[in-house]
Amino acid sequence: MADIHAARRALAQQKVADLGADAALITSLPNVRYLSGLVSSNMAMLLPAAGPVTLGTDSRYAEAAKRDCADVELMVERELAPAMARLAADHGCQSLAFEAQQMTVEQYSALAALPDGPRLVPLGHLVEELRMVKDQTELTLLARACSLTDEAFAAVLGAIEPGRTEREIAILLERTMVDLGADSPAFDTIVASGPHGAIPHHSPGDRALERGDLVVIDCGARYQGYHADMTRTVCLGPPEPWQREIYDLVAAAQLAGVTAATPGAVVGDVDAAARNLIGAAGHGGHFGHGLGHGVGLEVHEAPMLLPGQTGKLAELVPVTVEPGIYLPGKGGVRVEDTVVVRAAGPVTLITTTRDLLVL
Repeated sequence: MADIHAARRALAQQKVADLGADAALITSLPNVRYLSGLVSSNMAMLLPAAGPVTLGTDSRYAEAAKRDCADVELMVERELAPAMARLAADHGCQSLAFEAQQMTVEQYSALAALPDGPRLVPLGHLVEELRMVKDQTELTLLARACSLTDEAFAAVLGAIEPGRTEREIAILLERTMVDLGADSPAFDTIVASGPHGAIPHHSPGDRALERGDLVVIDCGARYQGYHADMTRTVCLGPPEPWQREIYDLVAAAQLAGVTAATPGAVVGDVDAAARNLIGAAGHGGHFGHGLGHGVGLEVHEAPMLLPGQTGKLAELVPVTVEPGIYLPGKGGVRVEDTVVVRAAGPVTLITTTRDLLVL
């Protein structure tokens, strides 16, 4: 893994040089993990355009950094950003790029006030853009996260029945994922039953599931830092015509979105492939969120599949495809897979059936 992280840093250093900065201060925890392999709640990296890289963390993680990141210089400090800015100045750095999307105004002000400190310039989303395209190691970890999600969902399926509460099902799913080998859930599990299914990010509560409910279940496992994301909607008992109608429409839209997720596709067009089907059926106003997003070291990362977005998908970029229809007061449907964009055709990492599960 050390070679993988070294290669990532070398590519990032070249991007810093292309930007015209002398160095970059990386403070986003997922970005530092991507470039170093270190897992820490307090870390940063000083990435010069050329020359040795410095990884910073505090004493709680110093031994882990020495063990896992022996090929970089180590700084052990509690307040890392100002310490690294001072180190950059000591090395003759005139311009220091920083992650404006992650740094607070207070942190920026402290750096800007350093005597004889380097000139601060925005780095942009340089590392996040590198992270979009996954290497084989990352894809293997992501596939395992998705497999654990599938396994947990299958194990819990029999417990999704009238009388169980949303909260009970969510906790059972999360516990099962960890029991099977996940680090943790990738995010707070959503279990939205009956009318709650009309709320895309409903927080599971004490409502007991009832016969006739559509139940939206959005879950994912995190494995060695990589996040799976899956949604399935089940029906407790035979579906009513309106339930079958919107389920079939969402499933068709989801398949259209997956099929459109090819290298070179404009992300807004991928969103439109699914959204237009739903809109043509008269439910455009019942699908308010984006079609999907990238997944990796974060459960929501670039690229974003949103209406009108102009960026393009590339080979080996994993994204979610998750259209939905939400009918206030009645319920909703969402179907979601984690999909890897490939030239030979999209590869779906989630294997749970997309057919409506009638329990």
